[in-house]
Amino acid sequence: MKSNTFKIIAFFFVMLASAPMFAHALWIETKATGTKGKAQEISIYFGEFSDNDITKADKWFSDLKNFSLVVVSPSKKETKLTTKALDNKYQAFFTPTEDGVYTIVMQHTVGDVYGTMKLDYNSSATVVVGNKNAGNSITANSNKIAVFSENADVAKKDAKVTGVASYDGAIAKEAKIKVIAPNGWEKELWTNDKGEFSFTPIWSGNYMVEYAHTDKASGEHNGKKYDEIWKMATYQIAVK
Repeated sequence: MKSNTFKIIAFFFVMLASAPMFAHALWIETKATGTKGKAQEISIYFGEFSDNDITKADKWFSDLKNFSLVVVSPSKKETKLTTKALDNKYQAFFTPTEDGVYTIVMQHTVGDVYGTMKLDYNSSATVVVGNKNAGNSITANSNKIAVFSENADVAKKDAKVTGVASYDGAIAKEAKIKVIAPNGWEKELWTNDKGEFSFTPIWSGNYMVEYAHTDKASGEHNGKKYDEIWKMATYQIAVK
């Protein structure tokens, strides 16, 4: 009896220890518009967006700080960005030289296996410079999992916002999407057969769109076995 009780207690401790990790996400914040010749600031945060709980940069778990950050120009030129750790985020800059939409792409596969899962964090952001004649597509994002809105730069309160999700190079049909409002309110949506989703923001401020997918795949990662691959994509929309 004592043995069973101990196992139950141990199970709950494991669940409590792992819960914050899966509640947390990496995300990019930057202004939705930019100017040619002027440096554009990019911030990368890790934490729980809905609770405004941001983890200090020196407290990020495992090797999460070794994420890759690339900016894709409207003409599809890719530039790897160098980041700097600040108090509660990592910071980078790039200077636009073309008109069109720039796509910032972040990706990191965590070095440690947690439980039986390999974790893959992804985030993206788009910056409109001058016009949206080039680069305004989810296909500019090289990540395996992504979300995107072609009109994120003009999102307004009480006006419908539309977006699209992709997975492994194809549109993500009937995929569950989570939208988190600035005050922590959350809503789950499902994409249609074109990978599209929509919502109408009723508050101004920063909204986070999240798309998570779990593959039932087994293998070995850095000497540890896993049975699943958990992937998360985030995309922020600033609503005026």
